[in-house]
Amino acid sequence: MVLELTQRKDFLPLPIDTIYLGGGTPSVLSPEELSQIFLNIRQNYLLSDRVEITLEANPDDIEDNNLSLWRSLGINRLSIGCQTFDDTILVQLNRIHRAEESIAAYHLARAKGFGNISIDLMFGLPTQSESQWIADLELAVSLKPEHISAYGLTIEDKTVFGNLHKKGQLIVPGEEEQALYYEQMMRILVDKGYDQYEISNFCLPGYKSKHNSSYWNQEKYLGIGPSAHSFDGESRMWNDSNNMMYIKKIESGQVAYTLESLSEKDRANEYVLTALRTKEGISIKKLIGELHYPIEKLNEILPWFVQNGWIVQTSDQISLTTSGKLLADEITLKIFLN
Repeated sequence: MVLELTQRKDFLPLPIDTIYLGGGTPSVLSPEELSQIFLNIRQNYLLSDRVEITLEANPDDIEDNNLSLWRSLGINRLSIGCQTFDDTILVQLNRIHRAEESIAAYHLARAKGFGNISIDLMFGLPTQSESQWIADLELAVSLKPEHISAYGLTIEDKTVFGNLHKKGQLIVPGEEEQALYYEQMMRILVDKGYDQYEISNFCLPGYKSKHNSSYWNQEKYLGIGPSAHSFDGESRMWNDSNNMMYIKKIESGQVAYTLESLSEKDRANEYVLTALRTKEGISIKKLIGELHYPIEKLNEILPWFVQNGWIVQTSDQISLTTSGKLLADEITLKIFLN
């Protein structure tokens, strides 16, 4: 990773406004490894005075020494993977931590000076009931984190959960139940003062995730490490997923990523995909004027969505209603250019 950071130092415009260590379990990196990464970053990149540096952390990795190290390196935002506060479900998910550890980790991070904490939750979990999900939400907001991310469980084929589900050995809430859970989440979190600035993300005023927002706003970003993705505004790149192949290429100075140049249609579809997830929604002016989306198609499909109460349309905005958010994927596919 350190070599790739050096090799691709000219990829991003400066100064850097957000750094995100995640997509795995970066909280298990040793002090030496983390220190080396940040030394390289500061040697090769100019950081903004207001840079947001986020670390994804498992509750069981949040302990006094680690927190002190992370603070000393400039990490100023934690994303804690609580998932649920129900111990029975945590066991089914094969998570090492328990609810008590999540709560203790959160309070310890506060005590060590972290003033920007995000809690990750999941719904639609095995055997999860409506009351259990509501209890998770109520406990989360009682902690008063600045940010809450909540995603429905997706069961993929050819995974442990996928195989168990296929055999009938894994019981998860159905689509109607998950829709109910999602509606409850929106109601409870908004009632408690959280802004739903993206379909699955809620924040207190002034605490949007800079990093996630850069994806949804289609800003340039650089991904470092195996399987990491990057975007330069015109093309997407993804690194080799095979660890040994990635290391071999980086050490020999070879390009370790595959590049895909986006067509005009791709760029329009990607804008629809990302922008429709946000509170602001799609700018009609940008979609038609900059990305050349055919106005005829837009005029053909939008009235139906509006009439059904799934979309709100203004002179320059297309955004999802509360009920529309439940159908976001289906609506997005309808707007896509084929």
